[in-house]
Amino acid sequence: MPKKNASRRLTKRDIYSFLIDFFESQPGKSFTAKQVFTALKLKTHPQRMLCIDVLDELTMEDYVGRTADGGYRFVARQQVMEGTFRRRPNGRNVFEPDDGGKSVLVFERNSRHALDGDRVRVTLLAKRRSHAREAEVVEIVKRAHDTFVGRLKVERQYGFLITESRVLAQDIFIPKNALGGGRTGDKAVVKITEWPDDAKSPIGRVVDVLGRGGENTTEMHAILAEYGLPYKYPERVEQAANAIDPGITPEEIARREDFREVTTFTIDPRDAKDFDDALSIRLASGQWGERSAVYEIGVHIADVSHYVREGDIIDKEAQRRATSIYLVDRTIPMLPERLCNFICSLRPDEEKLAYSCIFCMNSQAKVLSWHLAHTVIRSDRRFAYEEVQTILEQNGVASAEDLALPGEHPQVVGSKNNPVGEFSREIIALDALAKLLRAERFKRGSIGFDRPEIRFEIDEKGTPISTYIKIAKDANKLVEEFMLLANRSVAEYVGRVPKGKKAKVLPYRIHDVPDQEKLEKLATFAGKFGHKLVTEGSKTDVAKRLNKLLEDVHGKAEEKAVEMVALRAMQKARYSTHNIGHYGLMFPYYTHFTSPIRRYPDTMVHRLLTRYEEGGRSASREKYEELCDHSSDMEMLATQAERASIKYKQVEFMAARLGQTFEGHISGITEFGFYVEIEENGCEGLVPLRDLQGDYYEYDDRNFCLVGRRTHRRYNLGDAVRIRVAKANLDRKQLDFELVED
Repeated sequence: MPKKNASRRLTKRDIYSFLIDFFESQPGKSFTAKQVFTALKLKTHPQRMLCIDVLDELTMEDYVGRTADGGYRFVARQQVMEGTFRRRPNGRNVFEPDDGGKSVLVFERNSRHALDGDRVRVTLLAKRRSHAREAEVVEIVKRAHDTFVGRLKVERQYGFLITESRVLAQDIFIPKNALGGGRTGDKAVVKITEWPDDAKSPIGRVVDVLGRGGENTTEMHAILAEYGLPYKYPERVEQAANAIDPGITPEEIARREDFREVTTFTIDPRDAKDFDDALSIRLASGQWGERSAVYEIGVHIADVSHYVREGDIIDKEAQRRATSIYLVDRTIPMLPERLCNFICSLRPDEEKLAYSCIFCMNSQAKVLSWHLAHTVIRSDRRFAYEEVQTILEQNGVASAEDLALPGEHPQVVGSKNNPVGEFSREIIALDALAKLLRAERFKRGSIGFDRPEIRFEIDEKGTPISTYIKIAKDANKLVEEFMLLANRSVAEYVGRVPKGKKAKVLPYRIHDVPDQEKLEKLATFAGKFGHKLVTEGSKTDVAKRLNKLLEDVHGKAEEKAVEMVALRAMQKARYSTHNIGHYGLMFPYYTHFTSPIRRYPDTMVHRLLTRYEEGGRSASREKYEELCDHSSDMEMLATQAERASIKYKQVEFMAARLGQTFEGHISGITEFGFYVEIEENGCEGLVPLRDLQGDYYEYDDRNFCLVGRRTHRRYNLGDAVRIRVAKANLDRKQLDFELVED
């Protein structure tokens, strides 16, 4: 390992030499960028960026590879390797090795008809001078999936499934007797049954006809089928749900804490049907609104596990789904409708079973004591977020940020001491406590990404007629803070144990620290606008600096661009029994307890809490880790489907506006063009690189821009642009824009 000369600065060659020795001396280990910086004693930002450049070069040279968690490791190539096959529509498929090394090119002629995501075994071909390394598939170890969605084209004796999927270049041939009644123009799900070595196209059979292409329900079901998600409920499971007795016996009530006479209400979106959480509040001592007041606050969660027993037919289906899916115009529930919308839902004026966190809090939002309890409740009122927001604004307690938002605001007619509106006294008290909890959370380093979300107003046929931007206001944050408090408290209850003791198994919601390399890129990017981000220090220090950066850019031209780059530096949250804390919230212990109607991990947590409360032994870590992995995977698929449904509605909405011009900003930069988000409605489309005339543009991924080689014209992330809607392809869910130059 080369020694540093304190009197001179490290050069690129020094770093290159050090990294070669460093990785070769520890071939079995992986290292984060931060660990590499520490080993090389790189303390300045320019030195670190130079190191990242060298790491990128070593990765390009296939000397080091990237691991799944973003680290680096030495790549020791073997002749025969296993990994994942990724299919490309242009035939230049790739093989991703298990060792995290650089992907290897696999031409179609060497693919052995492998499908996207298949686990394969390959042999590396001899490398030709000035050519990319190639591989040949020698065995398909395991198919990832074998069903595809597309449009049918039916001839007399056969048919084809024409897919818009970018991962299957060929249409699927379907014999006449395997068409399942499908007609030309129908959307269908087809299963590949064989793919002979000498056949260009795979052979398949129709397993489900979804309906006529272009119809709203057909297209929504096609999105779900495309991601392998369910779009209908098994009849046997529905029958099992219908057989459940919703009644609550006196014996069951006697076993529970009784909150039926305590003021309780739900706060949800206006179109919600499944109410899985409610809040109750009553005075424990003092007077409402006084500094000396102490409140008893209940966070009541639908007791799903009372009705859905582990291992029964409903539980198995819920476990398979793992989450409810929220498309633009419908919800695909995790539980049968009878359970999620009726029996378990905390509907007003009905006695319901709940699992509750009961907090005793003073007026400074300090938790004096708390406990878990199985309860029986009776909600007094169902509020929509908008109704609660109106109460807060009418009584002059809404935040200045909310009042500054565009739109109508009600006149102030009440006050904190003389409130107007139904349950206004209770709502105002909860809001005040929530704001204190939120302030304390951010003081500890919780990161504040409040990204607006696009929503659609749709007619009875599912056609989008207008768009609006959903922004979280005080009413949303009120509910959020008490849900966070309950989730954190439950996780601490199980996970925080005395030194020397082992915590019992629990599914945690974990969020890893940001990718160090991406943080360095964010620091460089923010520096272009005059903002400083120091990426050294404890994770709390870095989180506070991130928050400071987000505050500094708020309301400025570069706000959206910096926020987007910051978001890309964040890791994805997931479920695991191995707790590492939640970085984004800055909670050392965090779980999901508050939504068992729509998330299976919450149901798992309820069952384990009940088991441990009754003195049960710790559950199998292996079993629950497997369930956590499955839940994380299904959450990701559901998110992708939800985004696809939004994209479909965006394209459908903008298809009626072809040729119109809009103001927007560049929301994404790629090697094939840049994406523009329209300011007016949040719809996003692509300005293809081929349409940028008059120069040859190069993609600068470090600075998130396209740069003209001759003119040096730059298109930067966040730039304001004017576009014209050029194309709207519903099958591909793709919008194309043209740049309108001034």
